[in-house]
Amino acid sequence: MTDYGHDLRFGTFLPAEAADAAEALRLAVRTEELGLDMTSLQDHPYQGRFLDTWTQLSVIAAHTERISVFPNVANLPLRPPAVLARAAASLDLLSGGRVELGLGAGGFWDAIEAMGAPRRTPGESLKALAEAIAVIRALWSDERSVRVDGEYYHLKGAHPGPGTAHDIGIWVGAYKPRALALIGRLADGWLPSSPYVAPELLAESNRRIDEAAEQAGRRPEDIRRLYNIAGSFRGDGREFLQGPPKVWVEQLAELAVSEGMSGFVYMVRAGGDSDLERFATEVVPAVRELVAAERTRPEEPTAAVVLPEPASAVTVREHNATLATPTPDDGTRLSGTSLWDESERPTGPASDLAVQYSGRQRASGQHLVDVHNHLREELQQLRDLVDQVASGALDLGRARSMINTMAMRQNNWTLGTYCESYCRVVTTHHTIEDLSLFPRLRAADPRLVPVVDRLEAEHHVIADVLERVDQALVAMVAKPEGIKQVREAVDLLTDTLLSHLSYEERELIEPLSAYNVM
Repeated sequence: MTDYGHDLRFGTFLPAEAADAAEALRLAVRTEELGLDMTSLQDHPYQGRFLDTWTQLSVIAAHTERISVFPNVANLPLRPPAVLARAAASLDLLSGGRVELGLGAGGFWDAIEAMGAPRRTPGESLKALAEAIAVIRALWSDERSVRVDGEYYHLKGAHPGPGTAHDIGIWVGAYKPRALALIGRLADGWLPSSPYVAPELLAESNRRIDEAAEQAGRRPEDIRRLYNIAGSFRGDGREFLQGPPKVWVEQLAELAVSEGMSGFVYMVRAGGDSDLERFATEVVPAVRELVAAERTRPEEPTAAVVLPEPASAVTVREHNATLATPTPDDGTRLSGTSLWDESERPTGPASDLAVQYSGRQRASGQHLVDVHNHLREELQQLRDLVDQVASGALDLGRARSMINTMAMRQNNWTLGTYCESYCRVVTTHHTIEDLSLFPRLRAADPRLVPVVDRLEAEHHVIADVLERVDQALVAMVAKPEGIKQVREAVDLLTDTLLSHLSYEERELIEPLSAYNVM
């Protein structure tokens, strides 16, 4: 199991056809609107039906404010490294530090040769790639003049500059053993594509990179691992990234914590807006949460510390003081509809009053409370926004400013978008529990199975309530007075969600502390 601890980054791999020149730019802007981190374009300068990659990247950078841009990957035989270095540095400065450099040794040699570049053998290509990296780094340095004496590329007292706005990463797209060793020695990142390097090949490839890095005196964790991915949300889940978002979440999170892949670049097709939105809103936040939970979970369970005093000497208050504090259900109900019988909720095993929990154990239960408190706060803000719309007092500029400070941020600042964003956050949280937390609790203590089963069933009920909110919002678009139905749906969501969160905390805070399954 390898997790290099890198922050997770998500982005898009855009179409580049000149016949639909505006599509890449439109999808790049949408990539930023959806909160992703980066966008990229393939680079095939010999392909007459493609736009020039660096020209496109420059236009994209000019129309966006936050996302990084990079060639995926730059075709080295047709892009002299000295010129490439200055082009990348210039765009990095102009974009405020938003450029990375994907770099490839070359392929499709007939087409490259037709463009006037020399044909190279695999060995020559690798040697040229190593020299190109040296040239690029030299021209990004702060030396007065630099020299590189190479067989294919060289500098003879060239003056570096312009300087970059940030440390641009050189991410190499390569697959063969010698190329992987070069990445380990020289590159900042590895950028393979899933159609060429299947998930089951990642471990061996990473091993080759790590061994070469260590032999060169480098740390393997200094090399970022990014993965260009292609898939479909319409499969049955039996193949890689062929199935609903839950399948994607589980598979990508597994690659992050087991194979060290910390960047995922989704290959989006022209017109693929709906799939891009599902990736950004249903897959990405859930992968982030699942990986974060896995990274904070101790590798080995920490045993509870039993005090030497007899159980009778330990009070309930002393015992509870070592646990996170659950939020009680105050019994307030806003809707006349009840979707479950709370008296039928099972309870878990009784507390062992002779057990006190360490700060590390307590943190597991506290994490659950913290996540739930975030959902409670966002729910209250949602209710406030509905009230403002209902009263006609909503100022859209002020609402936009408020929503912009929240995690659930969208480009369209309407009530409907905000509500839909909230629904996705709740669904993502429940997906994480269903996929990761609940199976571990069932395995840790069979006595918890009835509780976990009930919690999972309530997740499905809440999902139906979220659907009611969506339906009310859709109806309100055509019929503004439908705000009454929106309020009723949000009231029902409030009743069910707050009741569920309190029940879950009551039953799970202590098991989470005892078994460290977060």
